[in-house]
Amino acid sequence: MVSAVENMAANTSWSALGKATDLRNRILFTLGLLIVYRLGTFIPVPGIDGVALRQFMDQAGQGIGGMVSMFTGGALGRMGIFALGIMPYISASIIVQLLTSMVPKFEQLKKEGEQGRKKINQYTRYGTVLLATLQAYGLAVSLEAGDIVTDPGMFFRAACVITLVGGTMFLMWLGEQITARGIGNGISLIIFVGIIAELPAALAQFLASGRSGALSPAVIIGVILMVIATIMFVVFMERALRKIHIQYPRRQVGMKVYDGGSSHLPVKVNPAGVIPAIFASS
Repeated sequence: MVSAVENMAANTSWSALGKATDLRNRILFTLGLLIVYRLGTFIPVPGIDGVALRQFMDQAGQGIGGMVSMFTGGALGRMGIFALGIMPYISASIIVQLLTSMVPKFEQLKKEGEQGRKKINQYTRYGTVLLATLQAYGLAVSLEAGDIVTDPGMFFRAACVITLVGGTMFLMWLGEQITARGIGNGISLIIFVGIIAELPAALAQFLASGRSGALSPAVIIGVILMVIATIMFVVFMERALRKIHIQYPRRQVGMKVYDGGSSHLPVKVNPAGVIPAIFASS
């Protein structure tokens, strides 16, 4: 099945795109907000010892810390104001969605249409603040335990919590603005930009290892082929559909007899996407 977006892309030429003022403005608006997001990842949280932080991230970057830092666009490795990223909002959204299936009150709100959706979004924001506060406080305590703070104490913890929670709420607002006034799906775009932002540096480091002789040309070619194969497999699984055959019987309406037909119901092989991995990393 071809989606509406693919149909529009197939029927859109460069000349038509140049005349689409509204679409161009939406694209420029989205790019502007994404640039703001990237700039925020380089603004550090006050009271952090930069040298000790770099040493710590060099050691932890190979494990789970590297994966979590990837989802925040490198902000966690630099302890920027967006170090928590958009993950508290994602986690709160998933929790609220689960509650709509288990708690009668939330299930009733889901059936109330636009008014209920606004109430659910409000609960999601409250959950985001709660999760971000807990994660920010835990991160502040961990930084103090790792001797990465220049002046530990309650003042640093309060400043760290306020800064990180404010950064997460600002990212949530950016995502909503991109969804409403940009090209849509702002939260996913923020996560996507955060991931690909670190790819050029990783690629440069990988090629530098090849030039220095640490990696042989055969290994470099093998890794590149493996990456291409992995991307192709991920795209294949993401687009894969299980088509359930549906047979309509012959029926009679009044004096007319309609022949039966056949169709299919498309069901995605991976309907959850990457949400389980994102939720688990949070």
